Amino acid sequence: MDPSQESTQPNQGLDLSAVRSKNMPAEQGGQAGHAAGAGAGANGAAGDQAGGDPDAVAVPGLVFDVDESTFTSLVALSDRVPVVIDLWAEWCEPCKQLSPILERVVTAYGGRLVLAKVDVDANPRLQQAFGVQSIPTVVALIKGQPVPLFQSALPEPQVQAYFDELLKLAGENGVTGHAAVGGAEPEPAGPAHPEAEEALAKGDFDTAEKLFKAALANSPADEEAKFGLARAGLGRRLIDQEPTGLIAAADADPKNVEAAKAAADAEVVSGNAGSAFNRLISLIRTTAGDEKESLRLRVLDLFEVLGSDDPAVTKARTALMRALF
Repeated sequence: MDPSQESTQPNQGLDLSAVRSKNMPAEQGGQAGHAAGAGAGANGAAGDQAGGDPDAVAVPGLVFDVDESTFTSLVALSDRVPVVIDLWAEWCEPCKQLSPILERVVTAYGGRLVLAKVDVDANPRLQQAFGVQSIPTVVALIKGQPVPLFQSALPEPQVQAYFDELLKLAGENGVTGHAAVGGAEPEPAGPAHPEAEEALAKGDFDTAEKLFKAALANSPADEEAKFGLARAGLGRRLIDQEPTGLIAAADADPKNVEAAKAAADAEVVSGNAGSAFNRLISLIRTTAGDEKESLRLRVLDLFEVLGSDDPAVTKARTALMRALF
């Protein structure tokens, strides 16, 4: 079936049993929502614990300016929260396009990360420290270690994808606090989506995708909806497909990007995620432009399907960062 065509009948024959199940009780889902985060004051210093919660840091805002005199405290803060750093200048038009997007996406995560803004003209030593050759440049700090993210203005969905991976990397490194602005608790994780889950279980992937996308439009940081959307997309892509045939086709034409993505889907469903990620990341190293970006997004999508605690994901995340940078 052409995947661009609408499905008129739900497909119940696809077995997704090899991928994780994330139907957790509400309190477990809430804990998962705290994958990373803490806070900083306007001067970049960490605040006091909020409301007696040992994981909370009271902050006056999630977005703040930082300069050379306050940068040391920002490094200390990154022990508790992934700190995104926006290196910009007043004269830079792409910076003016990107900065509002960064602020909007950071705010949507409800305290799971913070954004520090650095004017490179006023802080040339910070520009030099990060090796910035052009702006805008966006980097991050986790436990004082720089994590390169991207340069130039990107659309909001791509910015969010980078931040999703940053939060997972932070959680794997024990950075598990959250910022509480003015002592308030962070925004709660999104509610469960029983109608979408029911559609997914029936193989009605079109309906499931529609419902999960609607949930994410209302709450971009909804981990449950991200997971559901990834599973629905995987299921839809594999409708009426034979996994062994997809894998064989990709093996016969190893430079074919679309064949590689289809084979990786099949390998994940078949329980061979390590092979799927090796296939995609190997091609990322040798492609460029739209093809490279489509491969990166497919890797991130399969990360969502399997979950950050899957050993194959942990290994592949490191390989992906090396392939990209």
